[in-house]
Amino acid sequence: MTTLIKRLLGWLAVLLLLVPLALTLVYRFVPVPITPLMVIRLFEGESLHKDWQPGARISSQLKMAVIAAEDNKFCRHRGFDWDALGDVLSEAADGGRLRGGSTISMQTAKNLYLWPGRSYTRKALEALYTPMLEWLLPKERILTLYLNIAEFGPGIYGAEAAARAYFNTSAARLNRHQASLLAAVLPNPRRFSAGRPSAHVQQRAAAISRRINGLGGWLECTGK
Repeated sequence: MTTLIKRLLGWLAVLLLLVPLALTLVYRFVPVPITPLMVIRLFEGESLHKDWQPGARISSQLKMAVIAAEDNKFCRHRGFDWDALGDVLSEAADGGRLRGGSTISMQTAKNLYLWPGRSYTRKALEALYTPMLEWLLPKERILTLYLNIAEFGPGIYGAEAAARAYFNTSAARLNRHQASLLAAVLPNPRRFSAGRPSAHVQQRAAAISRRINGLGGWLECTGK
């Protein structure tokens, strides 16, 4: 019985590594059809609105806004922003609220292959899959994946669906204000709305818009 359990655990470990590895190689060239979070939401009875767009058809304003909001060192780290993680741990040690320190690469790994939640198991797998994405995909592709599968509201996934739902436009035509509103809700898209932004969302969007001006050379991997 012990031998059987060990074999099963061994096969599980292999699957947890090889399946994401194979899918990552595929997703370098083809759109992502569905993610674990989308499946979970469907089982919960939500609708699913998504419309995959290549990176060239997503507004540069949204790319800049998301980097400014979520991960301003995206173009220069290899999956983990150790300075940001250090700040998070220092704040927690000083008694502050534990906030997220996830990079865009980490969030993409989570969205592609994992479930929502804060378990140590999920975090460990996220830490495993993040460098895999960085090794196998160019930064521009990681950003394109993220912008197509991120949840922007209940049943709304990706930049195109969000642009249509909230602003009646396409992802390619998003202006800076609209892009900043979308980026502002990403930490909690089920609580905040880009279509009916609260004062908090509007303030955060304004801060993101200002932060874009200071990105400068931090955008080289996006072609900007």
